[in-house]
Formats: sequence, C-alpha cells, structure tokens
Amino acid sequence: MINEQEMQAPPLLSLRGIVKRFGAFTANDEISLDIHQGEAHGLIGENGAGKSTLVKIIYGLLEPTAGVIAFAGQPVRLRSPQDARALGVGMVFQHFSLFDNLTVAENIALVLPKGTPLSGLRESIHAVATRYNMPLEPDREVWTLSAGERQRIEIARCLLQDPKLIILDEPTSVLTPQEAMGLFETLERLKAEGRALLYISHKLEEVRRLCDRATILRLGSKVGDCDPRKESARALAALMVGAAISDIEAPAARQHGPERLTLRGLSAPSQEIHGVDLKDLSLTVRGGEVVGIAGVAGNGQSEFFAALSGEALTPAADAILLDGAPAGAKGVNERRRLGAAFVPEERNGHGAAGDFTLTENFILSRHATGGLTSRGLIHFETARALAQNVIKTFDVRKAGPDPAARTLSGGNLQKFVVGREILSEPGVLVINQPTWGVDAAAAATIRQALLDLAARGAAVLLISQDLDELFEICDRIAVMREGRLSAALETGGLTREDVGLLMAGAAPGDSAHAH
Repeated sequence: MINEQEMQAPPLLSLRGIVKRFGAFTANDEISLDIHQGEAHGLIGENGAGKSTLVKIIYGLLEPTAGVIAFAGQPVRLRSPQDARALGVGMVFQHFSLFDNLTVAENIALVLPKGTPLSGLRESIHAVATRYNMPLEPDREVWTLSAGERQRIEIARCLLQDPKLIILDEPTSVLTPQEAMGLFETLERLKAEGRALLYISHKLEEVRRLCDRATILRLGSKVGDCDPRKESARALAALMVGAAISDIEAPAARQHGPERLTLRGLSAPSQEIHGVDLKDLSLTVRGGEVVGIAGVAGNGQSEFFAALSGEALTPAADAILLDGAPAGAKGVNERRRLGAAFVPEERNGHGAAGDFTLTENFILSRHATGGLTSRGLIHFETARALAQNVIKTFDVRKAGPDPAARTLSGGNLQKFVVGREILSEPGVLVINQPTWGVDAAAAATIRQALLDLAARGAAVLLISQDLDELFEICDRIAVMREGRLSAALETGGLTREDVGLLMAGAAPGDSAHAH
C-alpha cells in the first residue's frame, strides 16, 4: 500500500488530457490519471474501452494526438518503447514474446539495451529469480517450460532493466491458481520496494485484491476512479458497462440425454515441432451437458481442438463419434453436416478473416450447412440476413452495417464468432477459450448462451484456462496435462485448488482416463 509520503510526492506518471484519434475515430478522449511510487493502479473497462490504446501510449508504441505525459514531474515525449524503458517503464505483455528454441538466458539477452555485457547475465538472472522467488534455469530451452515459467522470463527481463513502473496486461490468463498466487507474492514485493504497477485485467477479484486504486474507462473516456478494495466485483463491472451485469442462470429444466460426443482411446501425434501428442483420450458428453477441459496452456489443448474439429484427422475413424457416427476421418465440413460446430481459441485469423465483412465471415463457416449455396452460387442476401440476426441476438457493436471483422473490438468479434456457431443450433459444440480477453458483460452473454444451448439438448465441450468460467457453467470438469485427460468429475465435488493441482501435475490420477 502506498504511504502518505509517496502520495504527497509528484506522481511517478501523470497523464493530462490524453487524446488519441485514428481518423474520425476517437480511441482515447481527454483521459487523465496519476500513478504514484509504490502504488498498484488498476485499469479496467470493457473491450473497446480504450485500455490497450492508452497503455501503448504510456509504453511509447503510440504517440497521443493531444495531451501531456509527465514522468517524475517532468513532461516527456515517448516516441518509442526505448524511450519509455529509458525512463524506467517496463511492460509484461499478455501474449508471451519468446522464441521457443532459444534458452531462457538467450531470450532475456535479446531485449537488453545495446552494449549490455552478457558475461554476468546468468548470475543476474539467478539474483533476480532468487530475490523475487521466481525459480528460473538460464540454460533451459523455452519450449520445455510451463506457461507460469514463461511468464517468469517476461517478468525477469523486465526487472533486469530496473523499471520504476511495470505495466502488466492480463498477467494471470494462462496460470494455474497456484502460479497466480506466486505471481501476486512477487507483485507485492515489487510494491514494497516502491515500484509502481499498472495492472490491466478482466478478473476483477484480482484488481480488488492487488490494487490501491483503479481507473475505469468506458467507450474511450474515463468515467471515474475508485478504491477497488471498497467495491464488489459486481459493482466494478457495473461501473465498466454503465449498467448492472445480469446473473447467469442455468435453466432449471436441463436434462442430460444420450451421448452425443464420444471419444474412445483418441491418440494423435502433434503436427507441430514442439507440440503435444494426444495420448489415449476417452470421454463422453451427453446432450444437455456442459463438460469443461481445464489445463495450463500448451498441454495439448490446441491439438485436442484440431482433432475434434477435423482440422487434423485422427488415425482411427471411430476414436471420435458424433451422435454415434464415426467422425475421426472426416473433415470440418463433414463434421458440420453431422451436426457439430466449432469455435477456435484465436478469433483473429482462425475464427474470422479480418479483412472480410461479417457477412463474408458468416459464409466461411456456414456455407456447407446453412443453405447459403446452390449450383455453385452464394445467396448473399440470405447470408446477410442471418449474419444480422447474430449481430442483433448477441448485441455485436460495430461501425457501419457490414464492417470488416478487424474493425470490431475483441469482445464484439468474439460475440459474433460464438453467436454464428450457436445459432446454427448444433447437436455438439466444441468451443476453445470462449471468453479469452473478453469483458464481464460479453463473458456473461457468451456463458449464458452456452447454457441455453445445452438446455436445448446440445452437448457442449468447453476448453478453458479460466477456472471461474469452468466452475460457473460446467457439469463436469476434466484436466488436460501433457496430452492426457484426467477423470471428468462432477463440479460440485471439486475445488479450484483440486483442479489447480491436477493442472500442475501435483496430484495423483492426472493421467487417468475420463469416461
């Protein structure tokens, strides 16, 4: 917690009237905030609220259209990240920027200032790792490391530059609960040393736990500051969206029907150099049921989704059954014709083509099953009407009647991609990271839609690293680790700690098969 003396000193970082325009669009509109030494300052808001733009300005990736930035009381102009780092601003990005085939030390060396001697780098890494209780092995290749260990590299190379202000963007999104606890211990030590933290997260309980103050953005403007410790997560979410967030309600009449998705000893080699082979996976998902797959990133989830969706065919055709029909040797369109639908983890480029309009993106996934083509011709008006139905039903906010997918915020594009598949009324839906980087309101919309789809008799398989999400909507949860599945257990009999231990491989039964 910041003390009175630190509050009376000039702010470490001061923003006054920051404006950023892209053509006619205003991403940041007259934003002002102060961050003091020793303070953890939260930055929260919906997708598209302007958080990313503001952070890029602070880190020198963008220059503001108007406004003043001061550091330690002195006006500054940040033309590049090098300028920001020279002042003492460091950043830990949400998506790791590491080279898998290089060692820990080599990855850290890549971002050190030009001319930094490398002779004592291993000793420096060891000193930082020891001081902040972040075990790191300098000579380990990155591809052999867990998500938590990779994040330690990002933090260590930031700390080796001795930053005064550290920006953290969604830092716990791929961590186990135990790894997240370790991260918070590290962040508390950094605060105690007088370093300032700017913490961006959609996990509002984390903001409440760590942050001394929080700034709330909405539609590009600052709507207020608050002490998050004095607010509930629900109250913070309401401040972000300007309205109360609806509770997610599991339909009371949901009944579990026949098996709709069945895996029988599914094994498949990875197609990636450092990928994870799938090893003898067995699982059933019944109609009306939501089954969750937990796990730290990089334990086979991508290979699992590819095998289920038909992007990668499996050696045994009957290792995957859709409503009893062997599907392992069938491609994506053939599986869609059997009543399945798929939402990949990456919405940009995988779930949607950025330069295509929303109508064109609708056609991409529904052309084989949506009655959109005949005799080689595409019925654009039908596709446009169906795409507009997705936009209306899932409250997809956009500029223009049929814009390119890349012009939507992350949360709105995710609502479109998810809605497109759900409104096809599939018998089986496989969905990977449905609310990754999505704000509270959009996440609630998506989770409610998944429950409603299950209530209509579909089998939903949800792959997610968000334990809160899994516990909120899943009937059973299995854990994927090193290409294997644990038993799928009833959610009511599990704790987050139980699942976290299975994710880390620290409990027995992590290689047991699910049935």
